[in-house]
Order: sequence, then C-alpha cells, then structure tokens
Amino acid sequence: MIEIIEKKDVKTVSNEMRLEFAAISDNEAFARMVVAAFIAPLNPTLEELADVKTAVSEAVTNAVIHGYENRCSREDKVSMYCAIRKDVLEVVIADQGIGIENVKRAMEPLYTTRPELDRSGMGFAFMEAFMDELQVHSEPGDGTVVRMYKKIGLSSWIDSEE
Repeated sequence: MIEIIEKKDVKTVSNEMRLEFAAISDNEAFARMVVAAFIAPLNPTLEELADVKTAVSEAVTNAVIHGYENRCSREDKVSMYCAIRKDVLEVVIADQGIGIENVKRAMEPLYTTRPELDRSGMGFAFMEAFMDELQVHSEPGDGTVVRMYKKIGLSSWIDSEE
C-alpha cells in the first residue's frame, strides 16, 4: 500500500487526524461531516467548506464504488487522514481495493468503469475543481490513495508555500 502520510511533512503539521471506517456508502456523509468539523478552527467560508466536503464525498464514493466494487462490506475499509499546515488543508482518502490500472484515463471527465450504476465519471474532475491540488496514486490490486490540498482563507495559495 502506498504511504498515506508523507513523513517529511510531519514537522509542519499544526493539527492532524486519522480515521478508518467501513467502505459502505452510508459513511460518505460521515466523512463529509468529520472533515467539516476538523477544518472549523480555520474559519472557512461556506464556499470553502462546501468545496472540501464535496471533494471528500467524491473520493470516498470512488473508494466504495470503484475500489471495492460497491460490495458494501464492513470488512473493507476506507482510511482518511487530514492535516492542517498553517492555512492549508491536506486530505488523504485511501482504500486497499482493486486499484486503478490507468490513472490518467480514470481522471478524464466522463470516464467511468461503472456505467451500469449510472456513474457520471466526474468524481476526479470535481475533486480537481474544488481543491487546489489533487494527486492520485494507485496500483492494480494494491488500492488507491487520493491526496488533496485546499488553502483555506484569504492569502494566496503561492504565499502559503513559503
């Protein structure tokens, strides 16, 4: 499994949390609420809050629907890691499901491996649109790690890298 937490970044974290839950669709709403509560101290705008919640929702849904092929098994787990570095939120959603054979193709808008479930193929596109940065790492048979970053507040994204 790909490392969820990049060890080199641990020193700059002002707050972090880890959570693991069953890969069932009911937990998508749970993950949204957890991340909303976690970023509350940053005083996000309603738009920032909605963006983060939507991106987390899409990532968790992808893990359940695609990573675990919608088995809804309590044995299958989704991991969520969140960290705050100054005013930048990092969210990592990981599964140990079937993985993605071609990440570049999977990230194309309207591409879906589950058309029979009326999936729109817009999950990664929404994550990219609502977050400042998106990274997807996956290996067939070894799961997927989705890493997203969102700057919360008024200063620019570039300023936060200093």
